[in-house]
Amino acid sequence: MAGEPGTVLSLSGVRYGFRSRPDFLGPIDLELRPGDFWALVGPNGSGKTTLLRLIAGLLRPAAGEIRLGGRRLAAIPARERARRLAYMPQTTTGDLDFTAGQVVLLGRYPHRGWGMFESPHDEGVARQAMELTGTLSFAERRLMTLSGGEAQRVHLAAAFAQEPEILLLDEPTASLDLAHQVAIFRLLRERAQGPRLAVIVATHDLNLAARYSSHMLVMQEGKRVAAGPPTDVLCSDVLEEAFGVALVRLRDQEGHTLVIPVECDRGGVA
Repeated sequence: MAGEPGTVLSLSGVRYGFRSRPDFLGPIDLELRPGDFWALVGPNGSGKTTLLRLIAGLLRPAAGEIRLGGRRLAAIPARERARRLAYMPQTTTGDLDFTAGQVVLLGRYPHRGWGMFESPHDEGVARQAMELTGTLSFAERRLMTLSGGEAQRVHLAAAFAQEPEILLLDEPTASLDLAHQVAIFRLLRERAQGPRLAVIVATHDLNLAARYSSHMLVMQEGKRVAAGPPTDVLCSDVLEEAFGVALVRLRDQEGHTLVIPVECDRGGVA
């Protein structure tokens, strides 16, 4: 499946499993175009991280096909793939003995030639990425001295410095305070509206996803429950099926969709 014209990434019938759960994930079909901002939402264990790792090329599908720019992902050399895809996992390394600036410059590695040193262009791209993520002020500090949220933003800056076509982020705001959560989602939306970037974010925050993403994929136990624009996906029957919780859908003063849980059926928490 080559995908529709303008498609930068396509998934066709993608499946993946483990020894204990061979049919865990899929089938998943997805078309991603430049400018798309997809939010993957669902409860813990629904397959969001597994799907991101498949798209990043860290796992291989048991069935189906993933294509990047019309080419089979598995056939693209790792260095080229790293120039086109940036993946930031949920758990990032915070104990590296590097400064924050050096960590961000690592994002330029796929673009460097045979030389060992960064070019002025590399340094300029890294600086801009740190400005975007509010990390330039601690560029000279060791990563291990930063808070979890600060380190998270440094890794995000490294992903921006990679200048990918597709940015894959797993819970990028998990360690951040409310102000930075909103700022990061706003930044991701702004970057996705540029000429050549598409974004896929796995998140538990339905309201941030609803406000800033262009599309949502709702997952539950490795299966697709619903996909489409947030206004189409965020309906009570879809969310209750996925999360086992009754939710009320509201609108804020600016007309953005909000969802609020009103009942829990799963037990175990009072």
